[in-house]
Amino acid sequence: MAYMSQEGYDKLVAELHRLEAVERPKASAAIAEAREKGDLSENSEYDAAKEAQAHLEDKINQLKVTISEAKIVDTSRLSTDSVQILTKVEMTNLTTKSKMSYTIVSENEADLRAGKISIKTPIAQGLLGKKVGDEVEIQIPRGIIKLRIDNISIA
Repeated sequence: MAYMSQEGYDKLVAELHRLEAVERPKASAAIAEAREKGDLSENSEYDAAKEAQAHLEDKINQLKVTISEAKIVDTSRLSTDSVQILTKVEMTNLTTKSKMSYTIVSENEADLRAGKISIKTPIAQGLLGKKVGDEVEIQIPRGIIKLRIDNISIA
C-alpha cells in the first residue's frame, strides 16, 4: 500500500491514461509498420518495436498496481504535532547552520527539485514521529547529519 496525496494519485491516473490512449497505439503502429517491411526473422526494427511495446506494457501494469494499492491521505485530518507523511518539515542543519525544508511524500511523488522526499529516504525515516524542537542525528550516505526540527506544517 502506498500512501499519497490526492494530487499524486491524480498524476498517476493521468499518466496511466496517457500511456494507454497515446503511447500504446503508437507502439502498435510501430510494430505494424515494421511488420510490413518483410522477413521478421531478420527485422531489427520489428524486434525493437516489440521490445518497446513490452516495456510500455510493463510500465502500464506497474502503474495499475500502484493505483490499485494507493491509499489517499486526507490532509485535513493530519496533525502537525509530529512529522508524518505529507507534512512539510522545516529544519536547521546544526553543523552548517543552513536551513532546509522538505515535504515527506510517497515514493511515487518524490521530486527533490520540488522539495518532496520519499518517505523511504534515510532523512524522512529519521524525522518520522519527531516533534518541533527535537534534534536528530541521521545516518546518510555521506555520514551523519544533525538536524533540528523548526516547524511542521501540512503540505
